[in-house]
Amino acid sequence: LADLILDDLARADDQPPHMQLSDREFQVLVGLASGASVTELAEQMSISFKTVSTYRARLLSKLHLRSNAELTAYAIEHSLL
Repeated sequence: LADLILDDLARADDQPPHMQLSDREFQVLVGLASGASVTELAEQMSISFKTVSTYRARLLSKLHLRSNAELTAYAIEHSLL
């Protein structure tokens, strides 16, 4: 709960949540929303499967989403694809 409150305070200037993501987190967001699997992203980004999975978990938490389908809908809604 404290993390959620801090995330909300960090967005005091009313930027969309994806503007607070790191470059790597944003890459994973766009990759997953485009239909790439975690394994495919790991190969493309030259990082481990587990690292991409960690980024995915952070994305879901930061954006208050629950699935890749919701990530995709979010990306479409915010014209990220």
